Amino acid sequence: MTFFENVDWSDIGQACLDTLIMLGGSLVLTILLGLPLGVLLYLTGKGRLIENRLANGALGIAVNILRSVPFIILLIVMIPLTVLLVGTSLGVAGRSRRWWWGPRPSTRASSRDR
Repeated sequence: MTFFENVDWSDIGQACLDTLIMLGGSLVLTILLGLPLGVLLYLTGKGRLIENRLANGALGIAVNILRSVPFIILLIVMIPLTVLLVGTSLGVAGRSRRWWWGPRPSTRASSRDR
């Protein structure tokens, strides 16, 4: 009896190949889009070879938008964990399940303190 007797190794091999293809595709896109974008952003900066405020501003906005995409994907992927922890994925209803904070102290002065 082997430990991996139920594993279909051809499926594992195909999954590894698919993963490598996706990694290769992202590497190619990074080199074709990211490298020229970064070089142009650097060269159009203040005091650089082809200083251009308008182009630098537009490229800076494009870079900032593209940089935020992985974080947005992470936020979407984390929605089920958020629902599990606080009971909702959006809004203030999650405050009602404060199992990690404990009771909240009152900020009102009691009648004896007046």
